[in-house]
Amino acid sequence: MSNDFYTTAILPHAGIIIKICRAYTDSQEDFEDFYQEACLQIWKSRTAFQDKSKWSTWLYRVTLNVCLTLAKKNTKRGYATEITNEASEDNKAFENENLNLLYKAIKKLSEVDRAIILLHLDENPHKEIAVIIGTSANNIAVRINRIKKQLKILLDGKIN
Repeated sequence: MSNDFYTTAILPHAGIIIKICRAYTDSQEDFEDFYQEACLQIWKSRTAFQDKSKWSTWLYRVTLNVCLTLAKKNTKRGYATEITNEASEDNKAFENENLNLLYKAIKKLSEVDRAIILLHLDENPHKEIAVIIGTSANNIAVRINRIKKQLKILLDGKIN
């Protein structure tokens, strides 16, 4: 992957990739693997982008597909899915306890609900979320309300 492509096409949207990878991983090591694989797949499939949606929407879809695929592979191999609370010096993404609780709650959601709430937290409009998920904007609005209630219950009970 060229530095130029990474700097111009991926880096401005790194926040999207980071949030998605963070929601599907439990350790800094897994996070880095997912992030690297997502960037690689974006680069490999860049010619498939057809300008039918925004670049960020397409990038989100590719990243989400990579994370879902890797998460399923890890589950099949029997890797642990519990978050470790150990934070090392270089493990910055997993140090914030409130953020860890939020991600732990998000991980309790179904894969589709997880994707919807991440898109919502990124302040994407319901229409754009609907395009990515493949449903209607009205359905997204209803699901977001249900997801928020579910997250509130999980967080009030400090997750179980």
